[in-house]
Amino acid sequence: MVRAVVLVMTVSSVIVGILMAAAVTDLQWDRVLALVLGLTMAHATNNLVNDWTDQRMGVDRNNDFRRRYGTHVLEESLVSQRTFALTTLLTGIAALTCAGYLIAGIGLNILYLTLIGALFVFFYTWPLKHFALGELAVLLVWGPLMTAGSYYVLTEGLTLQVFLVSLVVGAGPTLVILGKHMDKYKQDCILTIRTLPVVIGLRASRVLSVLLIAGQWLLITYLVLNSGYGFLACALSLPALKSLLTSLRADRPLAKPDDFQEEVWPLWHSAFAFSYCRNFGFALLLGLIANTIFLSVA
Repeated sequence: MVRAVVLVMTVSSVIVGILMAAAVTDLQWDRVLALVLGLTMAHATNNLVNDWTDQRMGVDRNNDFRRRYGTHVLEESLVSQRTFALTTLLTGIAALTCAGYLIAGIGLNILYLTLIGALFVFFYTWPLKHFALGELAVLLVWGPLMTAGSYYVLTEGLTLQVFLVSLVVGAGPTLVILGKHMDKYKQDCILTIRTLPVVIGLRASRVLSVLLIAGQWLLITYLVLNSGYGFLACALSLPALKSLLTSLRADRPLAKPDDFQEEVWPLWHSAFAFSYCRNFGFALLLGLIANTIFLSVA
């Protein structure tokens, strides 16, 4: 129901902020737990709201594309509307409870971050996604809001390095959602959902994806030269990056290639982007862990 497979992007974004905070302060583990649980539940709530909104607006009704790459419990009548609403309510309450705990312990600054996050949770599907703002929203949420925000919660401060790392992290989920909207281009055109690829076209979207990757690696190069060699671990994701770049050379194939996974199709660009995002996230975490251990020993 909550599309748990993609929640790893949120956990990764939050842990990056936590590890960067661990390098400069002693962690308060109650706040760490509240961050990981709260933001993961917020992402789950967003996924539920997304499916409910699209189903109510008729976007997912008889939508074979959506149902082929993932289970839609409402459209397939696997759960009742009441059960779905209760699940959404519970995940939302869990997220807000964690936020409330942090607000009580730190102050109103966390309330402002919570309100910004709530706006994205409830208004991503409509109107943001429908007016070519979904990709920008994902960059801001999975980058500065989650990564830099987690660092701020634990240190009550912010640095340029942390902000740059948050942009590096946010680029991954943005590539995933941009790829997904490229994969759904024809369907979104028919349904008049004006995602960024619908507005600027598929070719421009593929170019934008490459530019986003270039920007991500330029920032990584800067961080390696100015903030420590731990960021070199990101190079472990290069094989997945090569596959992603290969997929971006042309539009999505009209039919599934023989060597492509049946359970993933009809996703194409987004499948390669998710694999890269996941590998990049794990590599970055490995580098930050190594960097934290080195600093503690030194």
